[in-house]
Amino acid sequence: MARTYAGLWPQVVSWENLVRAYHRCRRRKRATPEATKFDYAWESELLQLQRELTTGEYVPGPYTNFYIFEPKQRKISAAPFRDRVVHHAVVGVLEPLYEQRFIFDSYACRRGKGTHRAVDRAQLYLRRFDFFLKTDVVRFFPNVDHEILLGVIGKQIRDEQFMKLIRLIVASGEGVLRAEATNDVYPGDDLFSTLRRRGLPIGNLTSQFFANVLLDVADHYVKEEMLVPGYVRYADDMVLFGNDKDQLWEWRDTLSKRLSALRLKLHRHKTHVGMCEDGVRFLGLKLFRDGRRLPQEAIARFSRRIRRLRWLRSKRKFPLSRVRASLKAWLDYASGVNSVGIKKSIWRRVKF
Repeated sequence: MARTYAGLWPQVVSWENLVRAYHRCRRRKRATPEATKFDYAWESELLQLQRELTTGEYVPGPYTNFYIFEPKQRKISAAPFRDRVVHHAVVGVLEPLYEQRFIFDSYACRRGKGTHRAVDRAQLYLRRFDFFLKTDVVRFFPNVDHEILLGVIGKQIRDEQFMKLIRLIVASGEGVLRAEATNDVYPGDDLFSTLRRRGLPIGNLTSQFFANVLLDVADHYVKEEMLVPGYVRYADDMVLFGNDKDQLWEWRDTLSKRLSALRLKLHRHKTHVGMCEDGVRFLGLKLFRDGRRLPQEAIARFSRRIRRLRWLRSKRKFPLSRVRASLKAWLDYASGVNSVGIKKSIWRRVKF
């Protein structure tokens, strides 16, 4: 039985929590005009936000939508800065509670985790097992079912005021990704099933956190019911490891049925079983038992990123600090590859 929590609302709207949320949000969006405007009178802004939350008058603002194209086209929906502060306040309260429940091998949007540790763990399992099953969820964020997500959260959060705010945040993204969702049919569906509210904006911190909460259901099923000995998940990318190839295909079918109960489907064309000695593609790298490689398309994406950053700098549309941060993130990601030639080629391109 999952532990339940009540009486959380005073903690959510406390001055200390809102100030902490503001500073965390500011670290990520310091250079934006909206953040600068909020900074100018941040105490007054936070007091107003606290009053709106306390009285129930808080209403999320409209999203700003844009597209990114690496590694594939995705719609990013950015909430206003003050709403982002609320998102951080919500996650700041929920995170310590759910960290006690999340399995060890879930790595996205968690402190002390991240892509590097996910890759390290996957490589460890490559050395221990003979076969792997690599899969992911079809258009995960656009297809998150609101009713199911809120039901999962509501099993542990027994605070109606807090749940009202969570419902408001989830509903604020309704329609943002609706057009990108699929119209898959699930057992028990009727003519009105296509009208179900779906979709989480990819740009929200709450979306990333709620993704972990929802897929945590699958995580525990994989570890505790299916008894899979090796398992790594980063967002909706999953790798299962074992020594019996036929069993891995059976695990695929079992996991697919469990995800169907969450109204999610595994990507048929991206689900396959392979031999660990041949390596696995995971988080943009090709992992082997004794090393890692950067696929050619990853290097091509980096080249396109460099060209775009140079163009933005030439138009004075991008501060040098953000150029450095963008390059550092990618170079950190590629730091573990064991190819001197590729590293030299990458470093040659990082010149402005």
